[in-house]
Amino acid sequence: MNIIEVQNITKDYSNHRALDDVSINIPKGCIFGLLGPNGAGKTSLIRIINQITGPDSGKVFFDGEPLGPKHISKIGYLPEERGLYKKMKVGEQLLYLAQLKGLTKNEAMEKLKIWFVKFDIKTWWDKSVSDLSKGMQQKVQFVSTVLHEPDLIILDEPFSGFDPINANLIRDEILELKQKGSTIIFSTHRMETVEELCDNIALIHRAKKVLDGPKMLIKEQFKTNTFFVEYRGLLNGFDQKYQLEKTIVLENDFLRTNIHLPATVTANELLTDLLPQVEIRAFGENIPTMSDIFMRAVNEIPEA
Repeated sequence: MNIIEVQNITKDYSNHRALDDVSINIPKGCIFGLLGPNGAGKTSLIRIINQITGPDSGKVFFDGEPLGPKHISKIGYLPEERGLYKKMKVGEQLLYLAQLKGLTKNEAMEKLKIWFVKFDIKTWWDKSVSDLSKGMQQKVQFVSTVLHEPDLIILDEPFSGFDPINANLIRDEILELKQKGSTIIFSTHRMETVEELCDNIALIHRAKKVLDGPKMLIKEQFKTNTFFVEYRGLLNGFDQKYQLEKTIVLENDFLRTNIHLPATVTANELLTDLLPQVEIRAFGENIPTMSDIFMRAVNEIPEA
C-alpha cells in the first residue's frame, strides 16, 4: 500500500520545466530517499505534495485519496530553508505551530514535555529563537515537524548544520518514527545517510525521474560482476581468463586488485583459481554504493 502516489506530474515555472511527467509511488512505513542534483526538481515535487504549489498536470494521491486540504494535518514538513519566528520564545512558538496542526493546547503541552526531555532542551522554553545557535534552532524545528505525529514526514536536508552527536540523535529519532508507523520522505545530498537509512529511493535529474525502487534492488541492477581480493603474491596468467582492473599497494606487501568476471564464471571458480597462487587476506564482491549509483545514473544521461 502506498501513502503517496504521484502520477504524471508536470510543473513549469516561466520558461523552466521543473518536473516533466514524473510518476513515483511511496510505500507506507518506509524511509524514502528523494535524490537528485541541485535544480533537478526535488523541491518542486515536495512543494506539490505539501500543497504549497499545484502541478500544471498530473495527480497526487494521499493514502488512496486525491490529495487535498484535509491531508495537511497528516503531513509534517521540515524545509531546507528553516522558518522559525526569530522573536518568539521557543515554547510559545511550538505551542502555536502544534495547534495549527490540529492539537489542543493541552495535547501539545503533554507532547512537548516529552520532547523537551528527550532532546535535553528543558531550559529553552523561554528563550527567544534568535538567541539559539543554528543547530539548536534546527532541533526546535524538528520537534515542530513531528510533534503532531503525522503519517507522512518530509525532511529536506535534516542533518544540515548538525554536529555528529546531534546528527546521530536526529537519525535515531527518524528510525523510531518509522518504527511507530510514520512514512518519511528524505531529501538529501548525503549519500552515506541514504545508504544507512533509506529503504526505497527515487532519483530525479533534469526534471525527469531517472530511476526508483527498493534500494537493494537498485544496487543489484548496478552491480558490475566485479570482485576484490587483498593478497600477497603474483596473479600469474590471470589476465588470460579474467579482466584485471585497478591494483593498489597496501601495507606489509599486500595488494588489492579488482577482478571483473566473465558472465560464465562464478565467484567460487575465481576463488579456486586464486588459492594456489596467492596468500588471501580478504575477498568479496564490489557492491555499488549509493554515491556510485548516483554518479553513474546522472552521468549516463545525455545532455538535452
